Amino acid sequence: MPDSQAVPGRRARFAAPAWPDLIAGLSLAGLLLPEAVAYSSIANLAPQAGVIALFAGLVCYGVLGTSRFAIVSATSSSAAVLAAASATMSNGANALRLTVAVAMVMLTGLFFVLAGAAKIGNVSDFIAKPVLRGFAFGLAIVIILKQLANVVGVHPARSDMIRFVIDLVGQARVWNWPALGVAVGALALLFFLARVPRLPGGLLVIACGVGAGQWLQLSQYGIGLVGTIHLDLAVPTVPALSYVQWLRVGELSLAMVMILYAESYSSIRSLAMKHGDAVAPNRDLLAIGVANLVSGMFHGMPSGAGYSATSANEAAGASSRWAGWCAAAALLVIVLTMLPLIALTPEPVLAAIVIHAVSHTLHPAVFRPVFALHRDRLVVAAAVMAVLVFGILDGLLAAVAVSLVMLLRRLSESSVTVLARLGDGHDFVSRIVYPQAEPVHGILILRPDTGLFFANADRIMAEARRQVTAAGEDALAVILSLEESPDLDSSSFEAIRDFCAALVAEQKLVLFARLKPPVLSLLGRAHIPGLAETALGDLSVDDAVSAAQGLLSARARRSGMSASEASAKP
Repeated sequence: MPDSQAVPGRRARFAAPAWPDLIAGLSLAGLLLPEAVAYSSIANLAPQAGVIALFAGLVCYGVLGTSRFAIVSATSSSAAVLAAASATMSNGANALRLTVAVAMVMLTGLFFVLAGAAKIGNVSDFIAKPVLRGFAFGLAIVIILKQLANVVGVHPARSDMIRFVIDLVGQARVWNWPALGVAVGALALLFFLARVPRLPGGLLVIACGVGAGQWLQLSQYGIGLVGTIHLDLAVPTVPALSYVQWLRVGELSLAMVMILYAESYSSIRSLAMKHGDAVAPNRDLLAIGVANLVSGMFHGMPSGAGYSATSANEAAGASSRWAGWCAAAALLVIVLTMLPLIALTPEPVLAAIVIHAVSHTLHPAVFRPVFALHRDRLVVAAAVMAVLVFGILDGLLAAVAVSLVMLLRRLSESSVTVLARLGDGHDFVSRIVYPQAEPVHGILILRPDTGLFFANADRIMAEARRQVTAAGEDALAVILSLEESPDLDSSSFEAIRDFCAALVAEQKLVLFARLKPPVLSLLGRAHIPGLAETALGDLSVDDAVSAAQGLLSARARRSGMSASEASAKP
């Protein structure tokens, strides 16, 4: 959909905020701040990194974005990917890890901006939904297990979750059981408060945790606090990395872009469809990119339109972009007045907030369509296991690879359909679906069931060749209907050229129908030998049949045969 199309709610963004937006913003602030601080722990960054990403996302998307519901802030998935990627490059060097994290956030933003400028926003479904759900499910398990390990004070050295769990359980005798009790209590309270709409459960649990920590003196049980949150903004600078390191960061940033945009566009599009709003993906790419650039320059985390925050905004009654602005204003007041109190939050309470935030991903209902339709069940299982066995980063790459394999398999398995005339009209349909359809005497009409490209062109043209051979003398003319192919690559063209050359050598006529303009232009420039002048053009199947009948009659007259005799031999 063009980015210039009017988006409902865009103009309302500059009008005075309505009461529902104000209420939604205040409710949202109580959710976003605890989650932003908690997600910083997932990324192994200081708490202020999540707060910086939160403000950068709300402000930048509020200015440049289009969705009236989207809330751009730190997300659990991007935090986990950032932690895994930066740890991969740093090899235990903390200063290098922080530098890599900053560079990765900035490059992620730059790639988003470049993608928006190149107008490739519609290329959003490069990760199949079953794969994305499986990856998110596995990622939630990884996050919860690592948070559990942090709470009980155990740090297994294994990266794969199977051996991680074995090590975690094996050290149960040294677990910090009081810390686990605090986390379980905070988690139970979060789930209880979540039943009350628009109640800032996260802030209330933090307040209870701070009060309990001071009253019970939790430090004597080895329970740490979040610590001071420094919001002194760093001077924007370009990270000092070598050329080879920048290349590696760029590779990792592409993985971040894929997961962030798949997650963001999914939440934006689902709510837009629900409310009948238009979407402007290129504009959203630009907005998310600028948000990440700003966050990276001030040493913040990556940000995206996470589904939990975006759906919470809609559920709270937001009707325009003013809800995000109201949330930003409320957050500013909270940060200026309550940040010292948040620093006193016990770490198990923060872990409980993280677990509660990702718990919605573990709901089995997300897999119901897959198992109800008996489709892609192995793909979902493979995506979950990839994260658990290979880790977050390699699991993400494996998930993308699975999506590409799915695409190539589906496209390469396409068949060729034989078309025939339905009744006395001009409709040509599949003979398998409509057995009553009658073939045109002497003419074979073939339609590839998917677009031709390098992975399937040779196989599909070979199948078409077998159909022609099987038809024998009933195929004096062959019409190739290419309505499923919006364009052709060089491999597809060569397959079509060889197909035409084989039929022309047998003195069969070859015509094309339903050609898209790029395909028509390409075949017109190619000058395939042996094709009749009328073989190419803006022809329907009915037009191509008429043209083929005329050419067969002309051939018959030249050879001194009648049209009926021409149908008897080539």
